[in-house]
Amino acid sequence: MRGWPQSPHWRHRALSIASAEFARRRRQLMKMAGDDAALLIAAAPERMRNADAAWPYRQDSDFHYLAGFPETDAVLALLPGRKHGEVVLFCRERDAERERWHGEITGTERAVADFGMDDAFPIDDIDDILPGMIEGRARVYCHFGREPAFDAQLMGWMRRLRQLRGGGVAPKEFVALGHLLHDLRLYKSRDELRLMRTAAAVAAEAHLAAMRGAVPGRYEYEVEADILHTIRRHGAVPSFPPIVAGGARACTMHYIANRAPLADGELLLIDAGAEVDCYASDISRTFPVGGRYSREQRALYEVVLTAQLAAIDEVRPGNPFDAAHHVAIRVIAEGLCALGLLDGDADSAIAEGRYKRFFPSKTGHWLGLDVHDVGDYRIDGEPRLLEPGMVVTVEPGIYVPPNETGVPERWRGIGIRIEDDVAVTRDGHEVLSAGVPKDPGEIEALLAGR
Repeated sequence: MRGWPQSPHWRHRALSIASAEFARRRRQLMKMAGDDAALLIAAAPERMRNADAAWPYRQDSDFHYLAGFPETDAVLALLPGRKHGEVVLFCRERDAERERWHGEITGTERAVADFGMDDAFPIDDIDDILPGMIEGRARVYCHFGREPAFDAQLMGWMRRLRQLRGGGVAPKEFVALGHLLHDLRLYKSRDELRLMRTAAAVAAEAHLAAMRGAVPGRYEYEVEADILHTIRRHGAVPSFPPIVAGGARACTMHYIANRAPLADGELLLIDAGAEVDCYASDISRTFPVGGRYSREQRALYEVVLTAQLAAIDEVRPGNPFDAAHHVAIRVIAEGLCALGLLDGDADSAIAEGRYKRFFPSKTGHWLGLDVHDVGDYRIDGEPRLLEPGMVVTVEPGIYVPPNETGVPERWRGIGIRIEDDVAVTRDGHEVLSAGVPKDPGEIEALLAGR
């Protein structure tokens, strides 16, 4: 398979979560779906960058969650109550010629032996085998609409069943798999949290490398290279393209050009994370390129830091997901009013939404197999309550655009974000990304040692 190096030890890193946990997830999902259901999920296809060059392969998160299987050209079928085995994988067969070019293929025998499948068949035979397996079942759970090629194949199986049997035995209902599966993914197990701590530790080291290397005269892409080198050195991959935004470019929320030179007197905002065995981290820090914050930079930074610390305190069982956001809004509105960037008092700035001029984003999101992980934020119209095992980011910010004429010039072009990964525990929370300093004095001390 083309993509990141696929040595044998790398291929089986997916099983750093034990096979028993994957099996437990599959059993739990099948129990939720019922004995008259079939659950089908396809591996991510290989995606082409250009001509015959593929993007680095990354498995579909839901497929990984249920199978831990790292290859493309595979379909997982969960068939509750099937006598000959409820968990069936269709995958590529061993092929010496293909393996000579692209590396080792797991094959059907090892899919059973190494990945805990009840049965495995060649993917080339799926059209002949799978329709009979889903015949007579009432519902099919799938991700309809995600991959057009798989959707067409699924519709072909349904037509074949109706034509061969005269109708009446094909499943009558298609149900979105995410309704069941994504609620399971929201609660991280002990092993998942261990991987997320590792991902956060790798990303923390990458941020420290960036802080050491971000000096005036270097380019943003050179700092990005420091980040990527550190992540890859640990056998991880970036969980998203790093944001390395100097000066006013930090006011662009999703700046990814990373092409400009770094200048003394500017801040550098870095938003970067690592992915370990498909589990992500997501960390942001903002620090002075020259080594010391200016008075205005320090004032805004301390507002953001106070807001972030207050928001993290709201991450605990029983609290609404959006409690952190509301606390961050309050602290930032009060700070902006005290500094004169907003007129009036914080109550009116919040009620009228005027704080959004400088804090237009939310304060966090779910984190897990995806950087913006799956899971409902509201249940029956009300904010979801936090429970142990959930993981969120906490990332308030202040962004004063360079063309913001409503404030004195000395404030313009300052963009600050501070972001940490926070797991909900039984007694409160755990900051997974605490390995990167964020106190301004500690940051200046670190930079002074460059």
